[in-house]
Amino acid sequence: MGRHGWDSGARRWRLIALLGVGMAVLALVLTVISTLPNDKARTAGTTPDGDKVHGTPAEPPKKLGPQVGWGFTHTQYSADEGASAAVERAEQLIGKRPMPQIQHVMGWGSSNPEPVKGRYQFDEMDRRIDFIRKSGGTPVVTLCCAPDWMKGGKAGVGNTDWSQPSLEKAPDPEHFQDYANLAATVAKRYPYVRHFIVWNEFKGFWNDAEGRWDYEGYTRLYNLVYKALKKVDKDIMVGGPYLVMDSLDPKQTDGTSDTVKGPWGRMDQRILDAFTYWNKNKAGADFVVVDGSSYTNDDEMLPDEFKATDKFTAVGRWIERQTGDLPLWWSEYYVEPADSDDERDGWSEPHRVAVQASGMIAMAKGGATSGFYWNPEDEKGTSCAGCLWRPTDAASGGGALPMYDLVSRFNEEFGPGTQFETVAVATDDVPNVRVIADDKAVLVVNTLNRPISAKIDGKRFQMQGYEVKWLKR
Repeated sequence: MGRHGWDSGARRWRLIALLGVGMAVLALVLTVISTLPNDKARTAGTTPDGDKVHGTPAEPPKKLGPQVGWGFTHTQYSADEGASAAVERAEQLIGKRPMPQIQHVMGWGSSNPEPVKGRYQFDEMDRRIDFIRKSGGTPVVTLCCAPDWMKGGKAGVGNTDWSQPSLEKAPDPEHFQDYANLAATVAKRYPYVRHFIVWNEFKGFWNDAEGRWDYEGYTRLYNLVYKALKKVDKDIMVGGPYLVMDSLDPKQTDGTSDTVKGPWGRMDQRILDAFTYWNKNKAGADFVVVDGSSYTNDDEMLPDEFKATDKFTAVGRWIERQTGDLPLWWSEYYVEPADSDDERDGWSEPHRVAVQASGMIAMAKGGATSGFYWNPEDEKGTSCAGCLWRPTDAASGGGALPMYDLVSRFNEEFGPGTQFETVAVATDDVPNVRVIADDKAVLVVNTLNRPISAKIDGKRFQMQGYEVKWLKR
């Protein structure tokens, strides 16, 4: 997916009884954040002024080690290459608010790591990992994709054909152990990388005969890689299955879920079946990784582009019911459908940032502790819709764009260990804003393309159309 290739626990109510002579006082209700209208099940109450109170659980996340925060994934073009002034500018920019950064082991900016069995080339991978470290980021490696000779192609240095066999092809079963050995080699080469994701979007794992995902094959590969990495270092953290959480129109009942559904659509049951099999048969996991969009497979944003992001919350809560206290990562997430060229540039930047912020809020509501923005840079140009910084092909590149401010600030304010708190929203504003808060900051999103007057935490202020505003507490 994407250009250039593709804690929250259950909500709880706290009741505190203060016993005294002849009196009792009941106080304090905490619920998960919700700014949706008519969502009575998640409305905590009202303030003396009649404002609705919303919030996220105040309990700390259950596992801090595998939680790396909110960041981005490097793809074909990124800030490790280009004009030296632009590369340095981007490196300094990211260093001011360090974020976790993902790099794939093959593809998306990294060449074939093992063109011949036992012979390695890591030049591009080295450069990417070095950039992540220099910019102060936490490096995360996605173990995808497979060298040609592992999937029916020819071995040979410099002979990689990125289309034959396709990057989308999984290693042949007889080479699963070879791929696990490659994963171990990568882990030894980069001992400071502590987080590994196994494969990407079930690429090549489709059972044509049965019309479903080959979850048995993926789980076998995952287990071999998991064991190989743990043999290198038991403290390495490993996650999967990196499934695309596809959904369809809510009117489509054939092959869809009766339990994971909403106005945004219905989950494809084949995806849930694949996840369930992996979860039941995995050798182990330190965190869970999924991928998906807020819109349906037909690019429908239901009921609209903002409310469609509630899918992230619903999916996250379903995953939590399956996996318990495993931290949840969204390795990719999309809120704007792509065009025929796989580009997402049909919205204005304020619109794009506002819907993106709503998506991140929805993921946090669903229990996600990490999310990774896909593709921070285009090959060249000065505008770069949706990019995090200006392309580094020119000396003037590397400067921050609006999306960078959102993603980096979200990570800074709501990173690992965040305890979300309640926030009061004026009743009339509830349908028009999305809100999330901890004890220091509040993020407010105006979902309307017009100015509004909002009252948050008892403070009244003006917001421009699609404005994303940060407030101090």
